[in-house]
Amino acid sequence: MRVTTEVSRGSLQYEEFYGFAQSPFTLAPDPRFLYPSPSHEEAIRLLLQTIRRREGVAVLSGDIGTGKTTVCRTVLEQLDMRLFTSLVLNPFLSGDELLREILLDFGVVSREAVRSGRIVAASRHELTNTLHEFLTSLLPIGASGVLIIDEAQHLSPEVLEEIRILSNLETNQTKLLQIVLVGQLNLLGVLRQPEQRQLDQRIALRTVLSPLSRLELEAYVMHRLSVAGEVGQLAFDDAALDRVQTASTGIPRLINLICDRGLVIGAQSDARVITAQMIEAAVGSLGLQPTRRPFRFAWPRLPEWLSLFRWRRPV
Repeated sequence: MRVTTEVSRGSLQYEEFYGFAQSPFTLAPDPRFLYPSPSHEEAIRLLLQTIRRREGVAVLSGDIGTGKTTVCRTVLEQLDMRLFTSLVLNPFLSGDELLREILLDFGVVSREAVRSGRIVAASRHELTNTLHEFLTSLLPIGASGVLIIDEAQHLSPEVLEEIRILSNLETNQTKLLQIVLVGQLNLLGVLRQPEQRQLDQRIALRTVLSPLSRLELEAYVMHRLSVAGEVGQLAFDDAALDRVQTASTGIPRLINLICDRGLVIGAQSDARVITAQMIEAAVGSLGLQPTRRPFRFAWPRLPEWLSLFRWRRPV
């Protein structure tokens, strides 16, 4: 059944117009939408390996919008059920608040205990000992703890020192807590500061997410359309994908913003093919920087009568 222009431009959202079960370019870190580019796939593999081998501290870094949080959630989904996990999304915590957050996520304390203030009164030493005792109790069943901290470039020196102390929770044979620090590229510089030398020396893995290439971007767009329920009734032409690559520089978050706006514009025109012109309009509406075209010197066109004088090789 063909949707009329009047209906598509009026009451229908583009998800309905194109028959999507959900938005293909949502900014939510849904692991189902993760496209396994070589960079992302390698990061997931290395993080899982480091956690399963109980190697200690790992660092995942990347530019803004490269998919770090989605990678973290994908890793959490693939971990063994015996692992207790804590995902800390707020880096602006004190050392005591971080410990309480971990104990809460591991189920050692209840949210009611935190609200009532009983846990708030505990000292940092008591909180650390409680965590250590809990992690030690997991050893007989082959379990352990995993702590992932997002936006770690914002962690204060106090909390980084607390993380160094937590990295020392171990037995003679194994680490009790695996720590993953996730942040922007300047996280690497933060950890290399002289005052963080002890923590930096404990890092067993450093892995970096890269932006998508043009070929990876095309596969990324097709993957997300497929997951959202696209059944062959929609396409981005090559020129449109070229423009997305130029405007986004391969950053997945920007790709999502541009393609989402491009689909809005496409649905308003009853279009089944998203063109470069639609992407250009999407880029403009988002206020992204315009493409910088390389300067090319244009030689002046010679008069036609000069073509009569052709140089010939002498015989």
